Amino acid sequence: MNKITVVGAGNVGATTALRLAEKQLAEEIILLDIVEGLPQGKALDIWQSGSLEGFDSRVIGTNNFKDTESSGIIILTAGLARKPGMSRDDLLKANAAIVKESTEKSIQYSPQSIIIIVSNPLDVMCYVALKTSGFESNRIIGMAGVLDTARFRLFIAQELKVSVKDISTLVLGGHGDTMVPLISQTSISGIPITQLVPAERIISLIERTRKGGIEIVNYLKSGSAYYAPSSAVVEMVDSIVKNRKRVLPCSAWLDGEFGISNAFCGVPVKLGKNGIDQIIEMKLEENELAALIKSAKEVGTTILRLSNI
Repeated sequence: MNKITVVGAGNVGATTALRLAEKQLAEEIILLDIVEGLPQGKALDIWQSGSLEGFDSRVIGTNNFKDTESSGIIILTAGLARKPGMSRDDLLKANAAIVKESTEKSIQYSPQSIIIIVSNPLDVMCYVALKTSGFESNRIIGMAGVLDTARFRLFIAQELKVSVKDISTLVLGGHGDTMVPLISQTSISGIPITQLVPAERIISLIERTRKGGIEIVNYLKSGSAYYAPSSAVVEMVDSIVKNRKRVLPCSAWLDGEFGISNAFCGVPVKLGKNGIDQIIEMKLEENELAALIKSAKEVGTTILRLSNI
């Protein structure tokens, strides 16, 4: 991969650019923002760390989309961050306008790119990017399930005082209060979680996962999570750039899979050089499938509230 662009030089965007550079996932990483000097300063700072961290990726900051030309991957992080008491839907119209403009300008210079959405409300912003770009749906991917799954894994590991490496699970559905942690697919070194954690504690862990983002927002007072989200994005990029074919939970456009149509929703997908190679339509427990369909319907309802997109 010769070039990857990160749109938005805030905490998420800048940290993503840093992680991409450290893993040398592109020869050139472009950090773009509308604020003059911000992406240039952060990019130069990141690039200078390469002498110490041992990476050769070029990191360039810009305010001009022309500099993003021929990017293989565009990562959209631009948007307003949540504040305490603010729901994801409060951001809806403002961030839709930002994502629409960013998509239009990105595809002007990189019409063959894959777009990864990080801006919230995540699943709805994926829809905005899809309709704005006119791309095939496999080239518009939302980062949500990887992050939500990472949080769930951590909370389980804390509960049992075991290594997070031994936790296997999946979190599907919309990126919000209706996300669906799959208890039927959750195990600790192959041992079902239901054999190790009481039902009431499992419910508590699920709720903490659903509120994982706002918990951090409430601590910070201003701003939102960025270390874990950037790690989640880079895990996806790594699979695409290196054509690893990893199966990861991502927000994807569904056309009948799981009984869901015309909505973005977090599901297991195989990620390769072309973006989403396959949506893995796994068999779910009846209650889990119902929860997934309910989550997708909420995303669809939110999409209907958008106009002029």
